[in-house]
Amino acid sequence: MSWLIESSYFLAAVLFILGLQRMSSPVTARSGILWAGVGMILATIATFATPDLHNYGLMMLAILIGSTIAFVSAKKVAMADMPQMIALYNGMGGGAAAAIAAVELIKLSGMEHADFGLVALTLAVLGAIIGTVSLSGSIIAFAKLQGLIRKSLLFSGQNYVNLGIFVSIILLGLVTILQGSEVSLFLLLVFFVLAFAFGIMMTLPIGGADMPVVISLYNALTGLAVAFEGFVLGNAAMIIAGTVVGAAGTLLTQLMAKAMNRSLTNVLFSKFGGSSGSSTEVEGDMKPIDAPDVAVMMAYASKVIIIPGYGMAVAQAQHKIWELTKLLQERGVDVKFAIHPVAGRMPGHMNVLLAEAGVPYDIIADLDEINAEFPQADVALVIGANDVVNPVARTDPDSPIYGMPILDADKAKNVIVVKRGRGAGFSGVENGLFFADNTRMLFGDGQKMAAELIQSVKEF
Repeated sequence: MSWLIESSYFLAAVLFILGLQRMSSPVTARSGILWAGVGMILATIATFATPDLHNYGLMMLAILIGSTIAFVSAKKVAMADMPQMIALYNGMGGGAAAAIAAVELIKLSGMEHADFGLVALTLAVLGAIIGTVSLSGSIIAFAKLQGLIRKSLLFSGQNYVNLGIFVSIILLGLVTILQGSEVSLFLLLVFFVLAFAFGIMMTLPIGGADMPVVISLYNALTGLAVAFEGFVLGNAAMIIAGTVVGAAGTLLTQLMAKAMNRSLTNVLFSKFGGSSGSSTEVEGDMKPIDAPDVAVMMAYASKVIIIPGYGMAVAQAQHKIWELTKLLQERGVDVKFAIHPVAGRMPGHMNVLLAEAGVPYDIIADLDEINAEFPQADVALVIGANDVVNPVARTDPDSPIYGMPILDADKAKNVIVVKRGRGAGFSGVENGLFFADNTRMLFGDGQKMAAELIQSVKEF
């Protein structure tokens, strides 16, 4: 029987890896999710077949409750709220790993003696730290994305406080490892409380625009925690699945940070966005324009590039933008969408919104693919994007966003920016694009402005 269980775990691992590989392309992502899901079902069935396993009723009840909540919430959640759901799912994974660690460490404390090796005990402690931090940090990330926490918590000496908490966690973890079965329940309680507090303290100062990096990081941490606890339990499926998720999350975190030209430590421990802006004053005035005039420019253009940002998600304007795109295509206009890697509040946020609206994958391009096409574009339509199109990132060495790869919207013949107001982006840096000679500002709600553009284009 054991060979059948191990074979099932191996097949599940293969399905996890193949599913992840297929998720690398929007065209095959849906089938990749299904493959990984089948792998998880297979791993769960194999676990139920494990000898000496008890409490089948409780396990089935837990699976039923969790599956029902996940299914109902997934059916109800709007695509614009997907970052919040991803943050919660990351937290639940980390919390599950932390719960496993807590049970195993409580067994060790004398309530129910367990014979742990040093390596297994060390991994249990590491999994407890990482899983708990991922849980509490993801909860704060969810609260920020949902608007429940609207301001970043910043105070003098904050990094020193966080360092003190972190060192305390490490010391308590070492005591737990060294004491083994003599460790007290009170010490374990303090250990988990401090780890939970550290996740909160680490995430509270981070602004919304950094959430793609944070969500990727907690995804990686959750994977690592699951892998560590899989080793503790001797569960091959958990080890492999956790390792794959951890590796993918780590790579994604690095890519997100690179796309912002910032290190991970800079994202976590700096006060980016708290300054008053760039040291270089942007000269000129914003030049407003009306929707009918923009419609004329777009209707008679040869090439239009649309740059969506978080403002489009807030306005839920993706369906109207796609409707506008189809009208332009019917007139023979070549329309493409340009996506910056960190646009929005999670990795792939804009891609998800455009896919929900029905935008074909073949007209969506990333930064490296599309930048060479901006000089040929008659119109670049920026809707809800700010820092990711700021040319100051190329020109001002003193700017906090200097060196950040941006979409070269300013190189288009004409730039139209749809924006609710005149404020700066998350970084606090004034956007030089908004004052450029070839830029016009279409002030208003993204969805409302898109509707006006649609109506105006139809009249030509």
